[in-house]
Amino acid sequence: MNTENGVIKDARSLGTPKMLILGLQHMFAMFGATILVPILVNSYFHGEGLSIQVTLICAGIGTLFFHFCTKMKVPAFLGSSFAFLGGFATVAELDSGIFADMSYGEKLPYACGGIVVAGLLYLVLALIIKLAGVKRVMRFLPPVVTGPIIICIGLSLAPSAISNASTNWILALIALAVIIIFNIWGKGMFKIIPILMGVVISYVAAVIFNLCGMTNPDGSAILDFASVASAKWIGLPPFQICKFDITAILVMAPIAIATMMEHIGDISAISATVDENFIEDPGLHRTLIGDGLATSLSALVGGPANTTYGENTGVLELSRVHDPLVIRIAACFAIIISFIPKVSAIISTMPSSIIGGVSFMLYGMISAIGV
Repeated sequence: MNTENGVIKDARSLGTPKMLILGLQHMFAMFGATILVPILVNSYFHGEGLSIQVTLICAGIGTLFFHFCTKMKVPAFLGSSFAFLGGFATVAELDSGIFADMSYGEKLPYACGGIVVAGLLYLVLALIIKLAGVKRVMRFLPPVVTGPIIICIGLSLAPSAISNASTNWILALIALAVIIIFNIWGKGMFKIIPILMGVVISYVAAVIFNLCGMTNPDGSAILDFASVASAKWIGLPPFQICKFDITAILVMAPIAIATMMEHIGDISAISATVDENFIEDPGLHRTLIGDGLATSLSALVGGPANTTYGENTGVLELSRVHDPLVIRIAACFAIIISFIPKVSAIISTMPSSIIGGVSFMLYGMISAIGV
């Protein structure tokens, strides 16, 4: 069945143009948070941190790899993980041993090396689950446990939504209002792309406000196109191979304990959203392998850790299109954009207030799924 209780299981029934638009919606949903990680890491490393281009291509390839590992069944997008930000900040300030005379840029590969090891720890948990059996492991994580975990994931993300929205509440509320209007009263295709409509219409409003000379409450410009003018049209992502040191590994690798628990909560949330038990089929061990190896492969070439994205889970709930194919289309868009710095720069001009307004809805949907 292509459609069941208003849910679209096979996006191909909508036609190619609509599938591409749905993929674009998922890409916009993940974009703000995904590029925010390298932006923040760059601040820790004084401009010598992660590349947005490398981050995008690693997110896209990591997502496709995850889908391959999970038999193409799990509609999850793997974006940049915020959990490792503290580790990046710590490595950036290491000043003893081999790090004593290093520049910030020289320290970055060692932080990535620690993430490679962290990703491999996922394989250890996957092996335990495979040997012990997922049912035995999940007995310790019944709905009364995973539900609050999912709620906490949504609530823990809320401060970032408030922080972003507070930069310009007018734009944030426009984005939120548009999403609600299209989700409730939208017809046809517009009914299943409320997030994309919220982004587009609020961005148009931002352009109009900017042309009228309006600014954010703190006096900063609503839109800044300086990075767009300097960006090239075509360019290879600046990959760099990671390096290993025991100090950096001890800083970064233990963070995997927290992210693995987050992973279980995310997969439970996605399962609840699409009414499929992905914990058993394709299996939690497969999702852990996909997430862990995607993280290690990303860090191996100078990218951030990957993680299953709650933003895209929220999009699944709102759009009612549960076909993993649209997630893979979004991943392909991310890969393509990573080779076009100009487009990446244009999208990155999106005001953080719009991202905040959209996030209110997405994070709220995650918490509601937990309930």
